[in-house]
This record gives sequence, structure tokens and C-alpha cells, in this order.
Amino acid sequence: MRQSLYQFISKIRTLLSDKFQQYDAKLPYLLTVLIALIVVIVGVNAFIELTDTLESEMLNKWDTAVTDYVISFRTPALTKYFMFVTDVGDLYGYLVVMGLFIGISYFVFKRWKYVAQTALVLLLAAISNVILKRFIDRARPSIEHLVSVETLSYPSGHAMSAMAFYGFLIYLFTQFKMNRILKVVAILFFAFLLLSIGISRIYLGVHFPSDIAGGFIAGLIWVIFCILLFNVIELFKRDPRTK
Repeated sequence: MRQSLYQFISKIRTLLSDKFQQYDAKLPYLLTVLIALIVVIVGVNAFIELTDTLESEMLNKWDTAVTDYVISFRTPALTKYFMFVTDVGDLYGYLVVMGLFIGISYFVFKRWKYVAQTALVLLLAAISNVILKRFIDRARPSIEHLVSVETLSYPSGHAMSAMAFYGFLIYLFTQFKMNRILKVVAILFFAFLLLSIGISRIYLGVHFPSDIAGGFIAGLIWVIFCILLFNVIELFKRDPRTK
């Protein structure tokens, strides 16, 4: 990712050199951040397109069909598992996981920036989720809820936060220099946990499948934007021309 961004910034710098004899050395980085914002806008547009179909008959049929299929697998053992998983995707679950990640960052990677970056992505997702829920104002499904809920339905806060948090962790682990087998195991575990948290909200009857899809899309938007932003900042700091 960083190498690709460096090449992209170099191309912008070359283009600017061809057009202008003098320009601010910071301009290629500013343009790159602007393009990253455009990517976010495209993602937001996809999110809005899904939001606009919330009342459509086709989406309602899809929500009903997927929900009926998922809850058809309800068993006491599976219910315990999904209740546990949904707790992992809640506030206290993230505090525990973040605590473990802080320990790993301190003792293994010796870098605090990964913790700060992950916390920022999660915070952005959590704050924007509250705003989106109030703006869209979608009620919860009317089927039996196996856990208590108090907030609105769309987009799913659990799905959005899980995508932001575990999605960003997946990216970080792809960048870490570590044993390849451990890396693959960690990435698959995070991906499985992410999907399990999303499915758990449907299984427990507290979200429509479209709530989960919307949450995943919104969370992924923050992941992509923050990955681009953090890498641009890192390249900016290392570039002697921006000193």
C-alpha cells in the first residue's frame, strides 16, 4: 500500500513538474488526500443508494428471506455462541480486545501508533454510526429479540464497528513482519469474528440483513480512508522535500 501510494505521489509530482516550474512540495500529498476523500464520497454514495432502497418491496423480501433462513438454525448452543459473539462486538468487548492489542503492541511490536490508529478508526465509526442512526431513524425488526436493544436499527452499530476495528486490524496484520502462518491464522480469525458479529445481530433478531450490509459498507469506508490517510502522513514525514 505504502509503495503504491509513493508511486502515485511521485506521478503527481512529475505531472506538476511538467506543468509548473515551481510548486509547493506539500501539494502532491494534499492532492492525494483529496483523492482519498473522493473515494470516501463514492463509498458514501453507495451507502446512500442502499439507504434509499430501505422501503422498497424487493429489499423487504430479501431481508425477510435472509432473516428466516438465519433464524431457522436457532439452537441453544448456537444461541449461546452468538450471544457471546455479540458481546465481543459491544463496548466492553472492544475494551478487552483493545487491552490485548495494547499488550501485543508494547511487548511485540514496540509501537504505540498502531493502537492510536485502530482506536481512531473505531471512534470515527462509532460517532458516525450514532449520527446516521438518528438521521435515518429506522425501527428494529418486529420479530422476537433474543437480547435487549435500545437504539435504532440502521446501520448496525455492531457491524459498522466490527468492520472498522477488525477490518483495520486485518490490514495491520498484512503489514506486520511476522511468522507467515501466525499472520494467516490471525487474519482468518479476525475475518471470521467480523462476519460472526454481523450474523449474530440477524440471528438474535435485532437487525435486518440490510442493516448489517449498511454497517459493513460504512465501516469499510472509514477503513479505506484511514489507511490512505495514515500512509500519506507517514510518507509526508519521511519526505525530505517537505521538511
